[in-house]
Amino acid sequence: MATLRDIKRKIDAVKKTSQITKAMNMVAAAKLRGAQQNMERFNPYAVKFTEVIRRLAAGVEEVGSYALLARREEVKKIEVVLITADRGLCGSFNNNLITMAEKFIQAKQAEGLEVSITAIGRKGGDYFRRRRYDVRKRLTGLLNKPNYDDASSLGLELVEMFENGAVDEVYVVYPSFVSMVKQLPTLVNILPIVPEVEEEGEAGRREYLFEPSHEELLTDLLPNYVHIQLLGYFYQSAVGEHAARMAAMENATSNCKELVKSLTLTYNKARQAGITKELMDIVGGAEALK
Repeated sequence: MATLRDIKRKIDAVKKTSQITKAMNMVAAAKLRGAQQNMERFNPYAVKFTEVIRRLAAGVEEVGSYALLARREEVKKIEVVLITADRGLCGSFNNNLITMAEKFIQAKQAEGLEVSITAIGRKGGDYFRRRRYDVRKRLTGLLNKPNYDDASSLGLELVEMFENGAVDEVYVVYPSFVSMVKQLPTLVNILPIVPEVEEEGEAGRREYLFEPSHEELLTDLLPNYVHIQLLGYFYQSAVGEHAARMAAMENATSNCKELVKSLTLTYNKARQAGITKELMDIVGGAEALK
């Protein structure tokens, strides 16, 4: 049975842990506010840009003349971009993303396709490297301060691989931000780019005047579309990570408080039992002297 000193030591240790988790919760909350503001400022631009690009792409008569729009007749190799966090202590955030990516990769490999991985975030990269998957590239620190330069650098590399035929399709696994308590693991195909399907009664009747030409605009904007999509995924991943960590640390702090209560009750019971035993010894000794 644990002594009073052992129980007291455990109570002190749990209280210190509670202080750490509370501090981490506050840090995550502060980072979350900044990341969420950046995401909210970026979203209107990304949505409009995506809308314009897909409408432009929908008007293309010969899709084969644009490499980023052309679907391969036979898919042999695909690239999976997995976005996870660099650190843990954020609940099931990383595990859910890794599980989705692994199931998708195994399904494609079962079909006889070759799969390589671009791991953004230390957690995903470490997981697949240890299991000897083909991790083509590992990137860390991108979610600390998501920026266009990082998204553009990765986007240009993926576009070049797709245009050169090194890969036939590119997928991204990222946490779609639904709410503060829900980050939904999502799989999207970013290459080749899928044009918007317009309904005849609405936007299908719209006509546009292009300056410069339709072809020049698409040639310039299609790679940028990939960069913007990646940057949007970075922002959502950063917000999702901070929200998940904040929730995890809040739960950990609550669990610490419950554990302190339980240990305090155990301590009081043990202390009361010790006092009772000492009183019984004193009474027994006094009786023996009579």
